[in-house]
Amino acid sequence: MTSASKTTTTGSEADAASARRGPALVVLCFVQFMLVLDDNVVSVALPSIRDELGFGAAGLSWVVNAYFLAFGGLLLLFGRMADLLGRRRVFLAGVALFGAASLVCGLAQEPWQLVTGRFVQGAGAAMCAPAALAMITLLFPGPGERARAFGVWGGIAGLGGTAGLVISGALTGLASWRWIFLINLPVALVTLVLLPRLVPESRAGRVGRLDVPGAVLGTGALVSLVYGLLRAGESGESGWRDLGGVAPLVLAVVLAAAFVVVEARTAEPLVPLAFLAHRIRAVANGATLLFSAAMYAMAFLLMVHLQTVLGYRPLTAGVAYLPYCAGILAGMWLSSRAVAGLGTRPALVLSFLVSAAGILLLSGVTPDIGYARGVLPGMLLTSLGCGLTLPALTVAALTGTTEENAGLGSAVLSSVQQVGGAVGVAVLVAVAARRADALAARQGPLPAATEGFSLALTVTAALLVLGAVLVAALPGGRDRPRTG
Repeated sequence: MTSASKTTTTGSEADAASARRGPALVVLCFVQFMLVLDDNVVSVALPSIRDELGFGAAGLSWVVNAYFLAFGGLLLLFGRMADLLGRRRVFLAGVALFGAASLVCGLAQEPWQLVTGRFVQGAGAAMCAPAALAMITLLFPGPGERARAFGVWGGIAGLGGTAGLVISGALTGLASWRWIFLINLPVALVTLVLLPRLVPESRAGRVGRLDVPGAVLGTGALVSLVYGLLRAGESGESGWRDLGGVAPLVLAVVLAAAFVVVEARTAEPLVPLAFLAHRIRAVANGATLLFSAAMYAMAFLLMVHLQTVLGYRPLTAGVAYLPYCAGILAGMWLSSRAVAGLGTRPALVLSFLVSAAGILLLSGVTPDIGYARGVLPGMLLTSLGCGLTLPALTVAALTGTTEENAGLGSAVLSSVQQVGGAVGVAVLVAVAARRADALAARQGPLPAATEGFSLALTVTAALLVLGAVLVAALPGGRDRPRTG
């Protein structure tokens, strides 16, 4: 009788835990939406922020760059801390920090207050993102259910990146730029209340010590890399020759080399080299780097093109991106079906090529072409490919991760996404600017800008084709990966 009672109780607890997974996924996805939203939510609002707070031209760019720098640079450190200290604990601390920083940004009266708030926002995001993805990995252990959960996660992440432009345009045009930060507060408060009731604490089974030398070197390398790329992109073509842009990149290479040497000799490394050598994860992260570079650059270049060449007002430009959201949702819905019907590798190759075709269509958008005939078809095709790609790529990048290293795997993936975005924007915006400058004297500013936009998007599409070739190197059939 006692044994039966225990069995019934255990079964009831398991059913209750299973029932909580859906609400937990919803809460985690809302936080991810908020984090990705703040990647680019300030883009449309920058002129209003400049006028109200009195930013100089150089300082204004750091309203965007401070977030990228902290987010991209601190991911590995906080991802490993989540494994060691507890994923839920680190996630909730990150949400609280992000919410407090959002309040500081929304109430800022001086430029330095807003830039500081944005840096702290990025640090909070670096705590949240890998811990959240690790919790989803552990909440949905089965391959099918994990793929569906990542499908929702990837779609929400894609929507956040696009919706940031729409929401920023609407709030800035109809209310105040301050609300693009203050809307984060309800999400943070609800998460802090609900998540402890929905998700149990989890951490690595064998609690080790944080690899401090590896953490310092790895974080320093990432921060230097992101900073150097942002400086180079900010300065245009000259940034790749100036000491201020090149020195951080050289330092990043030196620190990365030292990181590899230290990790190879440390008993409990921050990032075990065997973890990085896992074939499926390595290929998936390489493809993610190319995909993120292409998508971040496309979104930036298209938003600038809509406003400066096609003459759209900020609110109109934001609304013009709404079909992109619909395309991502459709792709997300199709993703698990494509993987089930075709297999992960063919589905990913197809999705990369669909996005590449969409970007090639967008590269042909000229000042005399209408939205419905020019912008919309390419936007829909690109977003469909994006929705198809994100879930399957996430599953592949986290293949073989366990309770010991789920936070690390999530942090590596998130770091690759952030660095890829910084590389893509820095390099491809410079390509567009260089082409436009070379043609401006002969053709005039608008035709020259159109040529620069077209060349940069053609290169972007080529990156996605290269990504498809890389994905084709994934092992076929049912891989049984190592868990290290």
